[in-house]
Amino acid sequence: MPSKAKTQTNTENNMATKIQPLGQRVLVKRIESEEKTAGGIYLPDTAKEKPQEAKVVALGTGGKDEDGKTIEFTVKVGDIVLISKYGGTEVKIDGGEHLIISESDILGILKK
Repeated sequence: MPSKAKTQTNTENNMATKIQPLGQRVLVKRIESEEKTAGGIYLPDTAKEKPQEAKVVALGTGGKDEDGKTIEFTVKVGDIVLISKYGGTEVKIDGGEHLIISESDILGILKK
């Protein structure tokens, strides 16, 4: 029986094939924050802030600079990134919520 993590990764890879971001856009899935505070208090959904951490699911088709050279993406599929709180466009894929954001809305790559 495949592990939950492996199944989740395969599912995310399948989702990435269902939508291809265009240009310098990136498809990400927010990483949900914990429902409980450090002090043990459970937070209702209405009290939670949108998580700023997300996993890169798919990259766009890329772009060209003024000289016609291809612009390389800074991030790659599988990276955990820090995104702006209110940037991007929310899309639903197979019942899961994802964001299509411009690569410029990615604030940084989180190191493990």
